[in-house]
Amino acid sequence: MSAPCFVTTPIYYVNDKPHIGHAYTTIAADVYARAMRLAGRDVFFMTGTDEHGQKVEQSAAKAGISPQAFTDAVSQNFRDLAARLNISNNAFIRTTEPRHYKACQALWQRLEERGHIYLGSYAGWYSVRDEAYYQESELIDGKAPTGAPVEWVEEPSYFFRLSAFQEPLLKLYADNPDFIAPSSRRNEVMRFVEGGLKDLSVSRTTFSWGVPVPGNPAHIMYVWLDALTNYLTVLGYPEKTPDFSTFWPASLHLVGKDIVRFHAVYWPAFLMAAELPVPKRVFAHGWWTNEGQKISKSVGNVIDPIALIEQYGVDPVRYFLMREVPFGGDGDFAHAAVQRRLNKDLADDYGNLCQRVLAFIQKNAGAAVPLMGNVNELDNEILGKAYCLNELMFTHIEVQAYSKALELFNELVAAANGYVDKEAPWALKKTNPERMGTVLAVLLEVIRCAAICLQPFTPALAGQVLDQLAVPLDARTFGHASDSGALKPGTPLPAPQPLVKKWSEA
Repeated sequence: MSAPCFVTTPIYYVNDKPHIGHAYTTIAADVYARAMRLAGRDVFFMTGTDEHGQKVEQSAAKAGISPQAFTDAVSQNFRDLAARLNISNNAFIRTTEPRHYKACQALWQRLEERGHIYLGSYAGWYSVRDEAYYQESELIDGKAPTGAPVEWVEEPSYFFRLSAFQEPLLKLYADNPDFIAPSSRRNEVMRFVEGGLKDLSVSRTTFSWGVPVPGNPAHIMYVWLDALTNYLTVLGYPEKTPDFSTFWPASLHLVGKDIVRFHAVYWPAFLMAAELPVPKRVFAHGWWTNEGQKISKSVGNVIDPIALIEQYGVDPVRYFLMREVPFGGDGDFAHAAVQRRLNKDLADDYGNLCQRVLAFIQKNAGAAVPLMGNVNELDNEILGKAYCLNELMFTHIEVQAYSKALELFNELVAAANGYVDKEAPWALKKTNPERMGTVLAVLLEVIRCAAICLQPFTPALAGQVLDQLAVPLDARTFGHASDSGALKPGTPLPAPQPLVKKWSEA
């Protein structure tokens, strides 16, 4: 039995509505979760919202409503986005839930009991926007490295003994080379840790919207200690629930590159200090620009994922975001690029392959799966490619190389279109009907295997194809994308329906 799998998105900060970055991370996590399920693994997949901190308190005050009312409304936007993107999450966590307060306070007490938290006072630069402290040496032109404004803060504070974890963290990275990916982020984190770690301020007294420190409610837990604990909360911590016993430690934390330090330095240090297992992998992806410009509210070029879905459809958006840019790097969004990609890959190549083969079978092969008679070398070659696609794509999905996985899908589809042109079943109908049946049966197998392997990326589109092939719902796992799941000759096939819209390119 394969090991259970726990995959997470970061919990999204609720001071504003969702943008393309949120959609990108969530889709990427969903692809991974769906692929693991198709491979037979037991999967727990969570997303959610991070609802505490000074930034939220200020945004709520600006809106003239309570922080709870503010977070209720904005959190729902993220839940709605997950539904619109056809995300298969098992759970949605909110940090304002009572169970999360319980988990945070239990973790705090565990750290305190083990001598990793002490009371002191803090003086330094703080960014409300980033909810992060910065050293003087990290400031660029008087601002945080992210460009956010900073303010000088002096207040009593509890500290976590992060300085004690420099060597344990470096050992963790050395012993587990795949713990942080891609390598550019791993190198960045290692440089930061090698440069020396200072103890981390983990409480604030200048605002009240957050989890109170147990035993000293004048202090509110630092938002990142609170936020990161969500990954434990959602599995039932501090209780030893079946979910916690089964799924912890996390198999994969998917995050944006701006929060890799919190997940790859602070989080494993907190867990080590609490004597809890650390996650197996943290993958930090890149950012999108819009037509070559950095995305920002002030410029007014924020990309609304809901508007994208309404323009192109859910699966085309999912496909483009996972195919266009190697996952981990930065990408540039352009409508012309979306339309080119959708037209070539989904409409002209795969959609056209499905349509031409299925329509031909309807008219010329009794609207049923033909018998695959004697196969030749060319048939075996393309069938071999189809039957190994699942393993090859899965190998890439396992390490978040999503565009490479889809490249393999595209290569098989291109080979199948070349096979149709070479074998010309329309000509075989007159000269060799038996051979025509074999060619069509081979093509149906290629289309079937390709659809099964496409399911994590475009679940509705792939499902449509499998419906048109009359593939039963219980025969759509990766294990079925082999000769053992081959279509039975004589199976009636429904009349094919158009699959993908073609775009007039901008």
